[in-house]
Order: sequence, then C-alpha cells, then structure tokens
Amino acid sequence: MTSATLTTPTTAERVRSACARATGAMLVADDVAPATTPVHHLLPGGSFAVSLDSESALAARARCAGTGGIAAMLELTDYAPLPLREPVRSLVWIRGRVHSVPGHAVRAMVDMIAADHPNPALLDIGSGQALFLLEVESVVVADAAGAETVCLHELLTAQPDPFCEFESAWLRHLDNDHPEVLARLAGKLPAQLRRGRVRPLGLDRYGVRLRVEGTDGDHDVRLPFAAPVQDVPALGRAIRLLMGCPFVNGLRARRM
Repeated sequence: MTSATLTTPTTAERVRSACARATGAMLVADDVAPATTPVHHLLPGGSFAVSLDSESALAARARCAGTGGIAAMLELTDYAPLPLREPVRSLVWIRGRVHSVPGHAVRAMVDMIAADHPNPALLDIGSGQALFLLEVESVVVADAAGAETVCLHELLTAQPDPFCEFESAWLRHLDNDHPEVLARLAGKLPAQLRRGRVRPLGLDRYGVRLRVEGTDGDHDVRLPFAAPVQDVPALGRAIRLLMGCPFVNGLRARRM
C-alpha cells in the first residue's frame, strides 16, 4: 500500500512524530529513580541518543555498567496542546540497553543531532547533562485505539509528519480564534456525537482529528483529507475542502 492510498499515519510515522514533539520523556530502569531525558533522538544506526542529568543515579549506574550497559525503557508522552479532560494522546515505550557515549565521540554526535533537529537542550550536554545511547530492542505505541508494536527498520525509514512541529500552535489558534471552522468540521461528525463538546485533537498530512467530550465519555474521530498533503498551501486547501467550502483555492466570491 502506498502512502497516497493511506488515510492515517502508519504506526512508524506516529512514533516518529511523537518523538519529535514529545514534551514529557522519561528513562526508567530497575532499582533506580527514573530520570527525565530532554534529548531523545533516533540516530541513523537505530539507537536513540538520550541526555540525562550528569549527577542522576541512573546516569551513574549506566557509566559503571561498562560495555554491557543496563536494561532501561524510554517512555515518551504525547500531550494534546489543549486543556482536555484526558490530555494524553499517545504513549511510546522504547525498551533496550543504555550505554555511555565515549567522551571523544560526544561533540560529533551532538553536532549530528543538531544538524537534523536543533534542540536547545543540546547546549546543556557537557554542562549538567550527559549523553547516552539506548540500543533499541522493542518499540510499542499506545493510544485510544489500542497498542501496536513497530519494528526498527520501519521506524528508520519513516519520517515525522511534516506539520508536527507547528501542530500545537495551529490547534490552539483553531480552538481560540476560529470557532466557525471548528463548527463546520464538527458538522461532519455522526449526529450522536455532535451533542458533546468538540475540540481539535490533532492535525497531520492525512487529516484532522477531533475529540468529542460527551456525558458518556470521550470519543476521538478522524476526518481524512481526500489525499495526503505535504505543504502549507495544500493543507489549507484540504481543510477548506473538508469543511465543504466552495472556494477551495481561496477565491473570493464575486460582488453582486
């Protein structure tokens, strides 16, 4: 199946997007306190580069483990950008073994990560933060639809959604400033769902996701675009088409 026939991101794409935008990330190992990971970046070789507080117990344990490393799990939490009743959109669990990065290799690895994703947290490496490698053994993603595994090869060949870095700002703008757009999108929902409170939940190249907060619980609904989009102008046209706007290309109505 080609991407042109898909109406929803693949599991691997969902994981890559969650990794790119996750604001809550934690590394967990047995018998030691969990530690936050401001940097969590998938490297071309299939390992995750993760940063830890240099003084944390987990960092100390990983440094002392030698070449065998320690078993650990990286947990990424993808939060909705709006204040919803249930703010967690998805969870990603990446299991593997954590190893220290040799001192002579740290700078080159930081530069490589920065070239791909200039995370400001990289500036703290060597100054309160230390860099480690998580060799991946398994990846699982869970959301309202259930849990799925994804193989490392699929993860390496997938890309984050082209709009994932801007999604949060766009959804907040839609929720705060364009109730008329949200109302037209909500009009596409089944009649029984329109009685709940409709909020924008997600936006990607395949469509728009809405969260309906009803008296019987929460319901997530995807409204797919006619075809996947890759840039902002195409995204605007797809949303207008989804709304049922007659001026798909942004044309103005003629004055009478």
